[in-house]
Amino acid sequence: MPILNRAAEMQEEVAGWRRHLHSKPELGFDVIETAAFVAGKLRAFGCDEIVTGIGRTGVVGVIRGRLGDGRTVGLRADMDALPIGEITGKPYASTHDGKMHACGHDGHTAMLLGAAAYLAETRNFAGAVVVIFQPAEEGGGGGREMVSDGLMERFGIENVFGMHNMPGLPVGQFAIRQGPILAATAEFDIKVSGRGGHAAMPHHSMDPVVAASHLVTATQSIVGRNVDPLEAGVVSITKFHAGDAHNIIPENALLAGTVRTLKTETAKLAQQRLQAVCDGTAATFGVAVELDFRPNYPVTFNHAHETVFAGDVAAEVAGASQVDRDMQPLMAGEDFSYMLEARPGAFIFIGNGDTAGLHHPAYDFNDEAIPHGVSYWVRLAETALAA
Repeated sequence: MPILNRAAEMQEEVAGWRRHLHSKPELGFDVIETAAFVAGKLRAFGCDEIVTGIGRTGVVGVIRGRLGDGRTVGLRADMDALPIGEITGKPYASTHDGKMHACGHDGHTAMLLGAAAYLAETRNFAGAVVVIFQPAEEGGGGGREMVSDGLMERFGIENVFGMHNMPGLPVGQFAIRQGPILAATAEFDIKVSGRGGHAAMPHHSMDPVVAASHLVTATQSIVGRNVDPLEAGVVSITKFHAGDAHNIIPENALLAGTVRTLKTETAKLAQQRLQAVCDGTAATFGVAVELDFRPNYPVTFNHAHETVFAGDVAAEVAGASQVDRDMQPLMAGEDFSYMLEARPGAFIFIGNGDTAGLHHPAYDFNDEAIPHGVSYWVRLAETALAA
């Protein structure tokens, strides 16, 4: 099945919703206006049930088919933006300083709203479609909060599916893989405490800058000399703060970074080795080293049957040659992982074309992708819930 005629006809209207949301970005769980906009649209479409406040500020709509009882499938989009200043110069650019939709969640929300409008109008399926609009994907764990709030049980969701845009993948193409598709993430902070003093007399000090510098170098061996070369892992130091003057050795140095892995076992190994590096640095340089390691999102793991199913649906919409079913996994994190831990499902990527990358101040969601995304959601729901 190619792109739905109705989805193509809806493109400008759905793009209008997307641009409205783009101009009013909100962060984390504070997606008050966005959630209200979504709930208002779901009411206008005539959804059978609309619930707000799931996972604090999430919105859920239930659409029941006209072909009788059946299974229930969940379709999820994320709503939150990023704390980035926008430089696109678009007429619908962010009106909220220091905030922008730099990851395309405005497009994800708009496409799922377009699908909800179509499904509520046609209802050509048995059972129920649950459309899930999630807050706080960007680090807040909104997916975890919605699951903890009873999302799956309350609405009887048996399978759940997610979708994300991918810059660099041509519009009209899809990409997916079975198993780990996105990484488990963790964040860490390291405080190195020494003894400050005059820069001209370093022998009277215990220099935390030198110790921290060796620590940065040593962390690069964690993956290179501890993780199987055929496995994936990343340890990156992304912050280094120490001192305020040219002639003073400071008391402390502060480091921060992230760990990304595609297996839980690799994540545990990275944490253990990072602690060992910290302990060794402390002993070598006579300083105190404190590690605060915080696991974040788990691996986004696509289930086998649902991955095949999602790929088949994408192939019906785009053509078999336009679906990469064995894409390389990405080391970015995604809290749809919590929903995939709760229910079988799959996460797919949709092409955004030749645009700026995600989390870049020049990024913008490509509205040409809208008919493809709406068609995918509709076809997935109707196929999964065929009478």
